[in-house]
Amino acid sequence: MIWHLFFQPFIEFGFMRRALVVCLALSMSTTALGVFLLLRRMSLMGDALSHAILPGVAVGYLLNGMSLMAMSIGGFIAGILVALVAGWVSRRTLLKEDASFAGFYLGSLALGVTLVSLRGSSVDLLHLLFGSILAVDTDAALFVAGVSSVTLLCLALFYRGLVSEAFDSAWLQVNSRWLPSLLHGLFLALLVLNLVAGFQVLGTLMAVGVMMLPAVAARCWARTLPGMLALAGAGGLFSAWLGLSLSWGANLPAGPSIVLTASVLFFISIFFGRRSGLATSLRAFFD
Repeated sequence: MIWHLFFQPFIEFGFMRRALVVCLALSMSTTALGVFLLLRRMSLMGDALSHAILPGVAVGYLLNGMSLMAMSIGGFIAGILVALVAGWVSRRTLLKEDASFAGFYLGSLALGVTLVSLRGSSVDLLHLLFGSILAVDTDAALFVAGVSSVTLLCLALFYRGLVSEAFDSAWLQVNSRWLPSLLHGLFLALLVLNLVAGFQVLGTLMAVGVMMLPAVAARCWARTLPGMLALAGAGGLFSAWLGLSLSWGANLPAGPSIVLTASVLFFISIFFGRRSGLATSLRAFFD
């Protein structure tokens, strides 16, 4: 039973192996970015940008159909544009950055859905919103693997600077006026790039789940940043494998199954994590 459910599908079927490899590659890079978003107290920014890329994806779809390159370029441009404009508005007005992002991403989501509806069918819209991980082709798999590799390489090369910018950007700005802006721009570019890669697999609505849920779960256990990065990556890999296995065994949609598995891991960590200990607090409260 265990062999048939958790191992046999990936041995016998090529599309299951491809889906697993793509999910594993995506989990490695997105969970690391989720940890840095958590440290910056910008956890909802990933959700905002995942919606913000939809108009660009829709424009690419209108121009070239289901072209991977056109939708990826459009989504990347739209995500960067929304991030820059929302940041500029928050600096020039009384609005906080979260309120600015909320306004822009809600409008972007509605615009993207409207643009897709002008030409596409409900099936195309569902594909863009929720992905079709079991139908990932070789080009999409190579694109996701490339994005993951570039992201991990950039995080390794600029690790110290990104950590410094996350914890104390004022100190970093004293030593170099342009370096914080450069690191912040690099981080935003990597974030949008991974969300663009994620929509190919999980859709614009599900991609951020793999990014943030393992990262938040790791925060409940680890005390150090390297520990959080390692646990978040392991949680993302485990959620991808178990979610795909359960979707195969129970005939469930693959993308939501992966995110639901990550959600269960998140709730377990909240209750029993050594840095959260909600179960201990509840026990003490009722005693």
